[in-house]
Amino acid sequence: MGMRTILTPIPGYLTGLVEKLRARLLAPDFIAQHRVRSKDFTRHRQLTFPVVMLFVLQKTVKSIQNHLYAFLKELAGEEIFEPVTPGAWTHARAKLKHTAFLELNEQIVLPVLYSPEREPQLRRWHGHRLLGIDSSILRLPNSQELLDQFTVVETSNARGQSGIRYAEARMSVMYDLLNQVGLEARLEPSSLGEIDLAIQQLEQARPGDVLINDRGFTSYKYLAWHHRLGLDYIARCSTASFAAAQELFRMNRAGRSRVVKLVPPSNQRAHIRRLGLPLELVVRFVSVRLPTGELEVLATSLLDEQQYPTQEFLAVYHHRWNHETFYGTMKGRLDLENFSGQSVEAVRQDFFASLLLCNLQTALSEPTAQALNEKSAEHKHSKQVNRAVAYHALKGRLLDLLCSDRPVEQVVQELQQLFLGTPVSVRPKRKPPRRKPSLNRSYHFQRRVRKIVF
Repeated sequence: MGMRTILTPIPGYLTGLVEKLRARLLAPDFIAQHRVRSKDFTRHRQLTFPVVMLFVLQKTVKSIQNHLYAFLKELAGEEIFEPVTPGAWTHARAKLKHTAFLELNEQIVLPVLYSPEREPQLRRWHGHRLLGIDSSILRLPNSQELLDQFTVVETSNARGQSGIRYAEARMSVMYDLLNQVGLEARLEPSSLGEIDLAIQQLEQARPGDVLINDRGFTSYKYLAWHHRLGLDYIARCSTASFAAAQELFRMNRAGRSRVVKLVPPSNQRAHIRRLGLPLELVVRFVSVRLPTGELEVLATSLLDEQQYPTQEFLAVYHHRWNHETFYGTMKGRLDLENFSGQSVEAVRQDFFASLLLCNLQTALSEPTAQALNEKSAEHKHSKQVNRAVAYHALKGRLLDLLCSDRPVEQVVQELQQLFLGTPVSVRPKRKPPRRKPSLNRSYHFQRRVRKIVF
């Protein structure tokens, strides 16, 4: 007996999204804005502007030559096509600006995902968006251009410097933790601190948003920026942070809530004043108990105990883990660090194309996620979309989706059937023990266990 699938109607916003992307890829003003020189992509060639964009978006770990052959064969259909060399591809992508992927994400995908039509489906916590800002380090290809643009790292061992250098970058993404959407992203030298980079990104949030921060971000200056911009926050505290947090750690009792006034350290007061930040903050500290038995103290601007009960903060802070899994997808499943070029522009193209692909996957799998959620009562465990399968299906049908004459509804329906046919079970109480880091296990995982989306 075969697996029973549930056919779901395709929402209007989803077909509208794909139609807008198709039209924008071919728009003359879009091409003119995101090419390096005015004469680029003006002659009739196989590697046209939209073809180059889609090829980058379909990033693979295969060799460039094999990927080019398979890509152009699918694009040509039954017609005979002329093979393209990797050198020709390198010249073609050098004509493209990475800002093209940024515009598609910011001007088309995000407005559709947060449109009034989708508002009832968007997940909120007490009416707030839960956002996270975090960063991760990327190792870049070894080229002089990247060494000049990003941070140079020199490796060493027990005998000292090994003479090996590589370029390193920091990616920082503002992420909607409940709706799994990348809102704003930066790719900068790793020497730029993650807190300074996050402060720049805070301006992209809007009043009413709640920022969930890891303990490495929790300082007076960082919290003061939230107050200045009208943003709320839930921030994890370290045992050496504010005096009120230290007191709660010493008490070692969960369920405590205390509202205090904070002032900047004396050696930072002049700096805080120069930045125009408030010199006094009213902050609530709450203590929660982790399943491991460890006490955790959170600082928050949500002062009303009745509206925001202390017992809810453990579960809401746990949503920050979605940011970690998002980076796991980018660097693991999509193998972001296996860059397809060695120029600064190629690295930025791969990065922003991966972010666009993640948001597209979120949008296209949303109807399936709702259908699976509605059918969860029939199963012992609730079901969710298998993201690995979803990315394979999306990348495999990217040309049909964005560069074909096939009806949008038909292509999206095929994707929905693939998503629905391969769900995974959600087992919230499954908590495998976390083992200490091991170089041998890490090597074994990277070499033989890790699965990536080709």
